[in-house]
Amino acid sequence: MDHPSQNRRIRKLDDASINRIAAGEVIERPASAVKELVENSIDSGADKIEIHYTDGGKSLVRVIDNGGGIAGADLPLAVSRHATSKIDGSDLLNIRSFGFRGEALASMGAAGRLTVTSREAGSDCAYRVTVEGSEISSVRPTSLAIGTVIELTDLFKAMPSRLKFLRTTRSESGVIVNAIRSLAMVLPKIRFELVEIPLSGRRRSVLSLPKSRGLEDDAIRARVSAVIGGGFSENCSPVNWVQDGIKIGGYISIPTFHRGTARNQHLFVNGRPVKDKMLFGALRAAYADLLPSGKYPVAALFVECDPQQVDVNVHPAKAEVRFRDPQKLRSLVIRSLREALAKDGHRSSTSLSSLMADSWHVKTSKSVQSSKHFFKPPVFDRRDSQAQLADFPPWAEPAVPPEDTGLNDYPLGAARMQFRDTYILSENSEGLVIVDQHAAHERLVYEKLKTHFDQSKVESMVLLVPDIVELSERDISDLCDFSNHLSQMGLVIEEFGVGTICIRALPALLGGGVNGRALLQDIVDSIRETGEAAALETRVHAVLSRISCHHSIRAGRQMDAKEMNALLREMERTPNSGQCNHGRPTYIQMPLKDIEKLFGRR
Repeated sequence: MDHPSQNRRIRKLDDASINRIAAGEVIERPASAVKELVENSIDSGADKIEIHYTDGGKSLVRVIDNGGGIAGADLPLAVSRHATSKIDGSDLLNIRSFGFRGEALASMGAAGRLTVTSREAGSDCAYRVTVEGSEISSVRPTSLAIGTVIELTDLFKAMPSRLKFLRTTRSESGVIVNAIRSLAMVLPKIRFELVEIPLSGRRRSVLSLPKSRGLEDDAIRARVSAVIGGGFSENCSPVNWVQDGIKIGGYISIPTFHRGTARNQHLFVNGRPVKDKMLFGALRAAYADLLPSGKYPVAALFVECDPQQVDVNVHPAKAEVRFRDPQKLRSLVIRSLREALAKDGHRSSTSLSSLMADSWHVKTSKSVQSSKHFFKPPVFDRRDSQAQLADFPPWAEPAVPPEDTGLNDYPLGAARMQFRDTYILSENSEGLVIVDQHAAHERLVYEKLKTHFDQSKVESMVLLVPDIVELSERDISDLCDFSNHLSQMGLVIEEFGVGTICIRALPALLGGGVNGRALLQDIVDSIRETGEAAALETRVHAVLSRISCHHSIRAGRQMDAKEMNALLREMERTPNSGQCNHGRPTYIQMPLKDIEKLFGRR
C-alpha cells in the first residue's frame, strides 16, 4: 500500500479547508466560543455582558454587550481571518488585550452559522452580517441599542466529526459556566448574566453577578467570594507580594479548608485566566506538607508583570503562557503563598466547627428520640441535698482557676482541662477550643526541624559503592541541569557514560536502603511537572515529618496546666500550626453562639 504522501504534488489548501482547520484549533468546544466572544465584549469596553446558550452551546451561543460596537463598514473585515483592532502586529509580546489573534469570528463562521449585529456610538442604526461555511453575506441595516449581539448556531454543523467528541449537554454546560466564572472573577466592574435557554421549557438564570462597587481590592474580594462561595470568604488568607516588578495577589484557602479536586483553583496572568502547569505546581508546592493526601487548596491567584516578560501567544486558545524566567516566578509564588499561610498559621476552618455542631446536634436528637430508657435527673430534697449530690461522679478539676481569665485573651485561650489524656479543652474569648495535643506538638517539632534544616548545610552520605542507574538521555539531561541544586540538598550525581548516571552521595537524613533509580525518577517527574526538582526536598521533608512524629507528645500522656498552656502559646507563635504534618486539623474552635444553639439559647 502506498503512503498517502507518495505520488502527490504539493498544493495549497482552499480557503474553506484552511478555515475549518483554524476553527478546530481555536474553537475546541462550545465553551471556547463563549470565551472568545466574551473576551471581545470585554475589550469593547462593555460593563454589562449577557450570555445565552442552548443544548450545552451546541445549538445556540449568544453574547450581548453594551460595548463600543463595530462600524457597519467594518463588519465584513471583522469576520474575516487575521483581522483585529487589538494589535498592529509590530510587537507580539506587548499584548494588553484579551482577544488579539483575529481568528475567532472567522473560525466560528467556518464551524457553524454566525450572525453579528452591532451599533457603534453615533451611528443612526445597527448593521448585521451573517457567515455560514465561510461565506459572508452582505451587510444590512437593522435596529439595536449601542453595543453588539453575536449569535452562533449549529456549532460544528460543517464539522460533524467534531460533534462526536463533545461530551454530554450537562458537561458542556458546566464548562461554559466555569469559563464565565473564571473571567468574571478578575473583572468585578462588569456585570455578568448567564442564561440557559432549553430546547423546550422556560429560560433559566444560571449565574448572575452584579457589578461590584467600591475600591478595586474590595471589589475583587467580593467577586471572588461570590463566584467561589462555600464559605471561602471566611476561610481564606490574602496574598500581597511585590518584588522585582512582579506583583502576586489574591486569596488562598487556609489549609484546613480544602476540596477533593483542583476545580476551584483559578490562576490569572495580567488579568487573563490561564492553565499553567508551572503555576499550578507552585501552588501545590506551597501547600506540600499542609494538606491531607488527595486534597486541594482553593485559590484565586493574580500575577501581574511586564507584558514583555510573558508570551501569551503560544496556544491557539490563549489558555497557556510562557514566562521569560519561569524559575524566578515559581520561587516568588511559593514564597508569597507560604508567607500568607504563615500569617494565618493557627487559624482553623469555620467549616470544622459547623461540622462539629451539626454532628452533636444530630447525635443528641437521635439518641433522645430513639432511646426508650433515657437518663432522668434525680429530684433533690433540700433536706438531704448533700447526700444526693454524693451520688454524682466527681467533676474534673479545672486546669486554670475560673477567676484567672487573663489567658482567655490569647487566640487559643486558657487550658481548662485535659480530656482522655489526648485533648486539651481551652476557653478563649470566642468560646471553646479543642486541641489534639499530639497533632499540635508534631507540627511544632516539625517546623523547628525544617528551620534547622533550611539554615544548616545539608549533610551528605557518601556511598562506598556508587549507585549506577540507567536512564534515558532526556532524563539524564534534565537531572544534570539541576545537579547544583541537587547537591545543595545532599544528592551528588554525575554522568557516567552513555545512558547512565552515577549517584555518589545521598542526603544523610534518608538513611540507607534508598532505591536510587526510584529517587531519580521521582525527581525527573517533578522537573517535568513543575520545572523544579522538588521531589528530593519532599522526601527530605517526609523524613523530618517522621522524626517529628516520633519525638512529639503522644496521646495518653497526662499534662499539667503549665504544660498545656505552654503548648497553646507555642502554637500561636508557630507558622502552619493549624494542621499537623499530615494535613489534619490540630484544633477546632467551637463558638459560644453555636454552643448556645445546641442548648436552645439562640
